[in-house]
Amino acid sequence: MGIAPMAGMTDSAFRRLVKRQGGCGLVVSEMVSSEALVRGIDRTLEYLEYTEEERPVAIQIFGGDPATMAEAARVVESRGADIVDINMGCPVPKIARNNAGCSLMREPARAAAIVAAMVAAVKIPVTVKMRAGWNEREVNAPEIARRVEDAGAAAVAVHGRTAAQAYTGRADWDLIGRVAEAVRIPVFGCGDLVEPRDILARIGKADVAGVLIGRGILRNPWLFAQAADLLAGRPAREISARDRGRFLLDYIDLLAAENPDSGRWIVNKLRALCGWYTKGCEGGAHLRVAVNHAPSVAGLRVLIATFFGTP
Repeated sequence: MGIAPMAGMTDSAFRRLVKRQGGCGLVVSEMVSSEALVRGIDRTLEYLEYTEEERPVAIQIFGGDPATMAEAARVVESRGADIVDINMGCPVPKIARNNAGCSLMREPARAAAIVAAMVAAVKIPVTVKMRAGWNEREVNAPEIARRVEDAGAAAVAVHGRTAAQAYTGRADWDLIGRVAEAVRIPVFGCGDLVEPRDILARIGKADVAGVLIGRGILRNPWLFAQAADLLAGRPAREISARDRGRFLLDYIDLLAAENPDSGRWIVNKLRALCGWYTKGCEGGAHLRVAVNHAPSVAGLRVLIATFFGTP
């Protein structure tokens, strides 16, 4: 079980806190531009930061040029990452229009060439995260998985939606199973894993090696720990309101330790997280509104502590 990459959300502080709850194995960074990495842009290099407690760590990069992706993979390896992952799943137009993200699934030869160039450039494993396909008429994940396997990919993760679907509809886990049947390398499934029992239902199947979770872990950072309880035959642990409040306060503390003079940035990070974190929470809509109007980090702390009853 691992954390899937989510731009603007799965930063090092969040990943560390999820790891501390238990049950989480691999963590994957937010996606990073290969072009920016090769040029050494400081803001981009910050995405490569991680701590030892997060290991094993995969750094995910995106791009469409094999040579640039290979050089970016060398940068990732030089930073000590355990794995370099290729984004072939992002449906966002500004990424996809540049022969990157999910648009690579429309160019199997280019996708394979990128994998081959990266595998030749580094010693760490090269993995791929993809979608079911571009749209309902171009569902080709099994074919792409075979191509990248032949090019040297060590594993693939498949989100069971097309790029056209984005995050609408339901993830196609039957397709994920067909991908697993098509290749010999490990296949990890993604999509619609929001309850511990969802993970239990998927991870127990022989056709997937494991799961990666994005939005579900933003709603419930204890999801891995609760699934681990079920897998061990124990009841899933109960999470109190105080626990939920403490997680947010600890997140603020970690962000503040990294950037003590970035109050506005911290407030904006909490606004983004609370959009997911408060879903299904009694009074969650009111908390989201309040967080969106919080004037400072100090005000945010008081607001969270009061709402959740956290000391």
